[in-house]
Amino acid sequence: MSRTHGSKEFWLAALRPEISAFRSAAAEALDADPDIEVPSCPGWTILDLVHHLTYVYERHLSHLSRGLSTDPQLPPIDAGTPADQRPPAAEAIGVFDERAERLLTTLDALDPDMPAWNWAPQAKKVAFWDRRLALETAVHRWDAQMAIARAEPIEDKLAADGVSEVLDTWLPAGGTRRKGPIDKIGVVHLLAADTDEEWFLRLRGPGVALLDTDTILDSEEPDPRVSASGTASDLLLAMYGRVGFDVLELAGDESLLEALRVG
Repeated sequence: MSRTHGSKEFWLAALRPEISAFRSAAAEALDADPDIEVPSCPGWTILDLVHHLTYVYERHLSHLSRGLSTDPQLPPIDAGTPADQRPPAAEAIGVFDERAERLLTTLDALDPDMPAWNWAPQAKKVAFWDRRLALETAVHRWDAQMAIARAEPIEDKLAADGVSEVLDTWLPAGGTRRKGPIDKIGVVHLLAADTDEEWFLRLRGPGVALLDTDTILDSEEPDPRVSASGTASDLLLAMYGRVGFDVLELAGDESLLEALRVG
């Protein structure tokens, strides 16, 4: 069953060390060579990754404090900061530090129930961004550590909340948020062995529905099924395309898992 570990305190307590760990790995890589490739982000260098996360923070700082749930009409996330406005490698960490400090100060000051726009079928509140930015940072921290061959798992409770976020936020949002096929029909069972949590999801082509154990068999015709078990971190990283689903213990129609891809 999908559940959130979330509260403002939980997410900000997770965000702070993830920012610090991202900075440490990124600074080490930049000192060695700004053009070091990030294996988990094909086509990106470590400098690209620092620019990206800096831009993500700046982008959301631009609207979080408005107190409005209306769409701020932001440019596409892939656009990023124009190339001629990106700081050089020698200044990139300093700019990141400034944005990260402002982000933490802002989120710490804001009421999580204050209105704030988001792109998902969720309540339009600041709490959405407490969660989203903690998880965004955790995944990119893993990316930065991959660039120096020292990737560490995402903390288990945060990773389990990230699995829930994929299922209750990314997949229902549809559109470009879903990177996998949208023609799959069946039931997916995920189990995070380290947190003893499980999730059931019914795929209906473009539609998805989270299930509880009382509604899994709510149709006469049994659907194709797959189960996948592993650590919460591996489950989350597989859905983000950072590792293959083959790192998990699998049973059933493994092709269904590709419909969970969001990165």
